[in-house]
Amino acid sequence: MTTAIRAATPDDVGAIHALMYELAEFEKLTHLFVATQDGLADALFGTRPAAEALVAEDAGRIVAYALFFHNYSTFLGRRGLYLEDLYVQPSQRGTGLGTAMLRTLAAIAVERKCARFEWTVLDWNQPAIGFYEKMGATVLPDWRVVRMTGEALEQLAAPVEQAASQAS
Repeated sequence: MTTAIRAATPDDVGAIHALMYELAEFEKLTHLFVATQDGLADALFGTRPAAEALVAEDAGRIVAYALFFHNYSTFLGRRGLYLEDLYVQPSQRGTGLGTAMLRTLAAIAVERKCARFEWTVLDWNQPAIGFYEKMGATVLPDWRVVRMTGEALEQLAAPVEQAASQAS
């Protein structure tokens, strides 16, 4: 494999954003994709970065990315590394690039003394599940992702008095 994995730079934002859209297409979720390049640039390189990214470059072209951030385990008393996205273009799959990116992320987690390295996988993505399990990862059967967005989030964030009057 001649592909180089490196930390993303501000110059990579456009390519990462394009790959994010490819991931949304793969997951059949483009109707939910509203991310912008400006928002991504701010999240990765703004005054208060929310995430970090790795990119894989092959012949000067970015062909994969991994977007990750730290979380914290109250039970373990240590931070963890959470992988939000790992996307490898179809032409690069089967080359060992996905494994190399996960190994790089695992090394970052170990270097930063993280207690965990976690991510989610869609239940229908059996090739990915098999790939992760082959690497030694455990797919947790008894945990479910809980998500709140849009109006439900706005209502929960409303002042208590306003929420009480809406419930009446």
